[in-house]
Amino acid sequence: MSSRDEAVARIKGRKAANLDFTSGAKRPEPTLDQARAELATSVSEVIHKLFSKKYGPMVGSVSKTTVETLLKNAETNIAQTHHDARLVADEFVTRIFKQGKKKK
Repeated sequence: MSSRDEAVARIKGRKAANLDFTSGAKRPEPTLDQARAELATSVSEVIHKLFSKKYGPMVGSVSKTTVETLLKNAETNIAQTHHDARLVADEFVTRIFKQGKKKK
């Protein structure tokens, strides 16, 4: 028996790897506020590591509140933009289909 055949036999004899990761304890889905705070914390840590020597040790904590505020404002703006875009699209559809009926 060649070394290749021995290696194949050894591989076939091993127990298959368990790739089912759902059986463990699941982490609960974070709320939007928790996810925002976690992202802000991560960004502030990176900013602190990059800029603390030049701008002082408070740059991390200041950036954390700034990032949280920016994320909250972005969410508000996105929701408003989505609402406005839907209104504009509805208006276009209404005008297009009304004109199509008038032409007939």
